[in-house]
Amino acid sequence: MRTARRYLASEIYRSSAVVLLALLGLFTFFALIEELDKVGSKFTLANLFYIQALELPTRLYDLLPIGLLIGATLALASLAQRNELVILRASGVSGLHMMMMLWTITLPLVAGAFVLSEYVTPMAEIKSSEQGMALLGRSGSGRLESGYWFKENNPQGGVRIINIANLQGDGKVSDVSVFDFSDGQRLNAMMQAPSGQFHKNQLDLQDVTETHVSEQSHTVLSQDKAPEQALVKIEKRPTLTLTTTLTPDRLIARVVTPERMSILDLKDYIGYLDANKLQTKRQVVALWRKVAYPFTLLVMITIAAPIGFMQTRHGGVGTKVFTGILLGVGFFMINQLALNVAMLSNLAPWVTALVPNLIAMALALSALILMENRHNRRRRKPSATH
Repeated sequence: MRTARRYLASEIYRSSAVVLLALLGLFTFFALIEELDKVGSKFTLANLFYIQALELPTRLYDLLPIGLLIGATLALASLAQRNELVILRASGVSGLHMMMMLWTITLPLVAGAFVLSEYVTPMAEIKSSEQGMALLGRSGSGRLESGYWFKENNPQGGVRIINIANLQGDGKVSDVSVFDFSDGQRLNAMMQAPSGQFHKNQLDLQDVTETHVSEQSHTVLSQDKAPEQALVKIEKRPTLTLTTTLTPDRLIARVVTPERMSILDLKDYIGYLDANKLQTKRQVVALWRKVAYPFTLLVMITIAAPIGFMQTRHGGVGTKVFTGILLGVGFFMINQLALNVAMLSNLAPWVTALVPNLIAMALALSALILMENRHNRRRRKPSATH
């Protein structure tokens, strides 16, 4: 059985690698064509190729489940067409035993997918976002016309609102406005700076204009008479350091799609949002989907098994591969639909992440068991005739 497993593994790995290379090349080509109009004096063709190279791990992360499904279907269908699966079945290997062999073959891919998901893709995505911000001035998702907005508690027990027009990577920011409110939601001070640098729990601002609002301003403005003293005091400072809960990683977390972050960074960002009473539903759903991602590969190989095991008279290799593509695209669309439904309803995040996978796994296993029972009945018929 070890020899058979190695042979199946080599066939599936080779077919999946060819399919993934083809898909990566196709999607990268389309992305290059789409971005060509941005090439100019500042953003050169070399910069375009560099950013597209940084996005390859992210594309591989997205395409790996579908690539495995198509590749495994192609490999198994080819083996069935050459009657090699028939030889395995004749040697006493049942369909369920073969399914266990396929799961064992997929485990190294699951481990590789975990490394890709937790280390390679987050680093590449962050680097790609930083290069995009530096070269194109684009800041990705989460940006309003007025820039990025962050909320946190200030050291005085009130609320601090930070507005950043542009993120430049490595914790550098430009056009920063900081609003400090008291616990009664009254504006105490406003700081504006053309540039700043985030460190660990620290924000360094340069060329700061600091505006202090008097505590009596609310009372005075509510009265119908002129104030006796100035309500606003303006100071100029070359530098100013503020204590903050924001870090360079949390700034990037606002730009990067939650599914592209590592589990540890995602949990840290969720903790930051929770501490500041901000919405975390999107990030929690992404966390569960990250946990379920390696399991998706097992689902894909399970779906491929009954397609590949079908007898040749039910369709050639092309028909089986086409069926695998349809199922892969359908599964992807259902997963995305489940994500959107979860965002619009009160479904638990684990339901969104796991239920589509579990349903697909159950349907594929049911199809495999039905095929196995049909095969056993066919084997018993000749013996019953004799």
